[in-house]
Amino acid sequence: MLTLTTLEFLKSSRILITGGTGSLGQKLTRLILAGNPSATVIIYSRDEFKQFQMHQTFTETERPRLRFFLGDVRDGDRLRRATEGVTHLIHAAALKQVPAAEYNPFEFVKTNIIGAENVINAALDNKIKHVVALSTDKAANPINLYGATKLCSDKLFVSGNSYSGSRPTRFCVVRYGNVVGSRGSVIPFFLAKRKSGVLPITDERMTRFWITLDQGAALVLNALREMRGGEIWVPRIPSMRVTDTARVIGPNCQYPVIGIRPGEKLHEVMIPVDDGRETLQFDDHFIIRPSFSWWGSTWHKEKGGTPCPEGFYYGSDNNTQWVTDEQLTAMIAGLDLPEAKEWAAERGLA
Repeated sequence: MLTLTTLEFLKSSRILITGGTGSLGQKLTRLILAGNPSATVIIYSRDEFKQFQMHQTFTETERPRLRFFLGDVRDGDRLRRATEGVTHLIHAAALKQVPAAEYNPFEFVKTNIIGAENVINAALDNKIKHVVALSTDKAANPINLYGATKLCSDKLFVSGNSYSGSRPTRFCVVRYGNVVGSRGSVIPFFLAKRKSGVLPITDERMTRFWITLDQGAALVLNALREMRGGEIWVPRIPSMRVTDTARVIGPNCQYPVIGIRPGEKLHEVMIPVDDGRETLQFDDHFIIRPSFSWWGSTWHKEKGGTPCPEGFYYGSDNNTQWVTDEQLTAMIAGLDLPEAKEWAAERGLA
């Protein structure tokens, strides 16, 4: 179980979150402000209205420790200005929709790849201590453009450590799959469709990893504290069959099979076989070590990690943990979505 430990390490820190108005950015902001009363959080994003909305959700005592910078990660000069005096950086800004990437490939390259380079350069120039970049399962053995841009971004952040020199700046990556209830994911889609009596299934064999927003935030903050530089953090989380998800949400619905969509995988992969030989396993996460270990090869072993066996592969299909109906029910009932609250109330769970 991924849990958040102390945030004492962020004492008197200034933490900048790119794409910080998203669900993860808002969760991280609340955890940081609550976990360390001397920390300041800077939100860097493009949408002034979302920043205004986010600002309104915090109390009068919290707002003095919040800063909002309008800017795009494509703008290197603006990033350098925004990161002056910053001690830690969480890079969550990205273009993410798979179909949109296929139709607008250059835009995804500019944001996900050039934007990553700009973040790395700004962090180096302003001597930011620790940088954690958010990745996705789609970056492992990518089959669509979005996944390819995120794989490139991952490689840039891992190799960015080569440029640190005498600077204190270190970079690492956090990779995980579907966040339960996130925008555009299958649970909100099924909740919205269930009253029609039809929940379309792309493929009956399809499986997905599931992680809650709290678990994702805990992994990011733990990596921000424990990182050495160059590693990719992967959580140990359960899998769920899409057919089971449909059955729990709409037990009386029909489930027509419509076929897998372009650029979509049958199963998610977070650690391919080729990365398995460089992977260490811990109680609640894995760490993929960089091919070139800049800061020594024994650090993570000293933390209790053990090498994964030869041929190791971590996919949603060969997982040893699976979400039960009861666990999925609790996850859905706990979502802050009107459709989820209605669904939970119908089952006497509200």
